Amino acid sequence: MAPPVNRRTGYSRRAQYSTFAAYVVGVLGVLGGGALLASSVLGHVSFGWLHDAAADVQAPAARVGAQARAGAGNVVDVASGFFVSGAQNAKLRREVELARARAVEMQAVQDENRRLKAALQLAGSEPTPVASAWLIGSSASSTRRYATISAGSAQGVAPGMPVRTPQGLVGRVLEVGHGAARILLVTDTESTVPVRRASDGTPAFINGRGDGTLQVRLLSLGLNPLKVGDVFVTSGAGGLYWPGTPMAMVQALTHDGAIARPLSDPAASEIVTVQPSWEPTADPTLPPPAPDVPPPPPRKPKPAKGSKAKAGNKAPSAASDKPAHP
Repeated sequence: MAPPVNRRTGYSRRAQYSTFAAYVVGVLGVLGGGALLASSVLGHVSFGWLHDAAADVQAPAARVGAQARAGAGNVVDVASGFFVSGAQNAKLRREVELARARAVEMQAVQDENRRLKAALQLAGSEPTPVASAWLIGSSASSTRRYATISAGSAQGVAPGMPVRTPQGLVGRVLEVGHGAARILLVTDTESTVPVRRASDGTPAFINGRGDGTLQVRLLSLGLNPLKVGDVFVTSGAGGLYWPGTPMAMVQALTHDGAIARPLSDPAASEIVTVQPSWEPTADPTLPPPAPDVPPPPPRKPKPAKGSKAKAGNKAPSAASDKPAHP
């Protein structure tokens, strides 16, 4: 038997109203979800206040979790150290002997730099940290690379400030809440940092690739001078990042640069330091700007040679026209 054409829910008005309300709620839900999706894709900055509020709410619990993970990791490291202590001790002895020789060389270089700075009357450029914070969360399951730290506007943190660890640069502050802040990691695809090679100062740019590695792009085209193991530090060009901060180490070469890994892995970092933004004009190590030199006065145009000749020919004729005195 064919189904009836009229599929009404019945003559009950309550059932009809319920069906109509379900359709209305479904349509509104689809429209609202589409609007939120379009807003998040086209203008994610509009949700910054929501991210900051969520970060402030979860910051205390996340801080406790970070401290617990740090303690658990130490216990695991101590337990596993008993099984590999012999081989590690032999390896560490060789590294200590090599480090002692390099420490002597480094001390000599530091003494020479100190004497040269004193001769040039240059001051040190190491910034005073704004705050130290726990790295309490990260976006490991997202295509973007963000992290959350347990310091916000209450500790003096502001957008644009660089964030680092003792190993190197981690990222920069993107959004700030009262007690927490959101940072953009250097491995994010929207992150671009001007750098230079530590050995000879070769300039380049480092972009995040979104997979935990970095793309090194040279400014000069031609023969690729990079080698595996080269270390890059921030150059300070354009401000924001303090010059000389360790950044990345080359792992593989490409036709226009290299693939590198960050020296400071956010996944292995627990405590970070927030630094003030670097401004080249406020750096005491830079020489003073050159004084303003007034432009030279404009030169008077020289008359053409033909005009001089004509003027010379007219002068005698004018004198001959005058009447002679008796």
